[in-house]
Amino acid sequence: MDPEAEESVEELLRRHAPQVLGALVRRYGHFDAAEDAVQEALLAAAGQWPASGTPDNPRGWLIRVASRRLTDQLRADAARARREETAARLEPRETRAAPSDDDTLTLLFLCCDPSLPPAGRVALTLRAVGGLTTAEIARAHLVPEATIAQRISRAKAKLRNHHFQTPGPDDRDARLAAVLQVLYLIFNEGYTATSGPALLRADLAREAIRLTRAVRRLLPEEVTVTGLLALMLLTEARSAARTGPHGELIPLDEQDRTRWDRAAIEEGTALVEEALTAGPPGPYQLQAAIAALHDEAGRVEDTDWPQILALYDLLVADWPHPMAELGRVVAVAMVHGPESGLAELAALEPRLKDHHRLSAVRAHLLERAGDRAAARAAYSEAAALTLSLPERHYLRIKAARLAE
Repeated sequence: MDPEAEESVEELLRRHAPQVLGALVRRYGHFDAAEDAVQEALLAAAGQWPASGTPDNPRGWLIRVASRRLTDQLRADAARARREETAARLEPRETRAAPSDDDTLTLLFLCCDPSLPPAGRVALTLRAVGGLTTAEIARAHLVPEATIAQRISRAKAKLRNHHFQTPGPDDRDARLAAVLQVLYLIFNEGYTATSGPALLRADLAREAIRLTRAVRRLLPEEVTVTGLLALMLLTEARSAARTGPHGELIPLDEQDRTRWDRAAIEEGTALVEEALTAGPPGPYQLQAAIAALHDEAGRVEDTDWPQILALYDLLVADWPHPMAELGRVVAVAMVHGPESGLAELAALEPRLKDHHRLSAVRAHLLERAGDRAAARAAYSEAAALTLSLPERHYLRIKAARLAE
């Protein structure tokens, strides 16, 4: 079979895998066993379909095969008679409702269960819904494979025998918020890696966008989902210009804006306009609106800083996150001068003590205010605090230039 056809089979399996797993978990529970059964079905499909052709209903085929493997596996565990009986009772019947794309959302809700620690939610989501291998997740996070395997194993153990039902109206919003938070964390780690030799981890950022698109297809009326997708697209649009030929960091005000992805900016801008007109803006919509204003400026000096500051005022009033407040400090400095920004920054000291971004912003404002010695010390302090090698290199260069 030609490479393109083989690739199409891989894409088909990747797209259906979370839906099949979600269907099995919804019907039977047994998350761990269900995942093993789905993997066996995917292997069977990868071996058979290239030769025999793709079935008319690929997802139905995968669900039937995985269901048989799961029930066979449960029956084979003779040491647990109760599980044997449960498997017999849960034999799939033709009268069952056909699976739908909602199974992907069901699986996301399960993987992002609030009872799981954040690191476990992220790892399990990337593994079960994203289809990444444990090794791929470990490489993306720059941690040993055994560490990721342990996180996934613990998450699965906590969900063992969890017969998940789609959240009702009372807790659906909270569960959706947990899902979006995980996708937001995955994207942020991909767009600006918190540690390691690379500034970007493009595979994580792309995976977060892909999963958020999937959630939006299932929940097109949810403005928070639309806002998050807009934020990701408007931010990711600048990725090609964020690093130089050797992977060095290029700050926003020095980027070649002709390298920004105009198609992504147009799509993201349309989405944020849709989200802002559909109801009261939340944190994702407001952050997306700020990103849109940056992206719409053809030159640094065209940036509408007063409007950005107004949006930051709304954002921190609704979502007093330290990083949002730090962004507001920069906007204050751009509108009212660096001294005003430094005065605002002092209030954040207790909440961001020993965080390199606080020192980096202080250094930038001190440099703009003309205090070169203090700015150099702040740049050096920020460089010592960050775990990102590109950021450390950039901050050290800034400090060295001020010493000249």
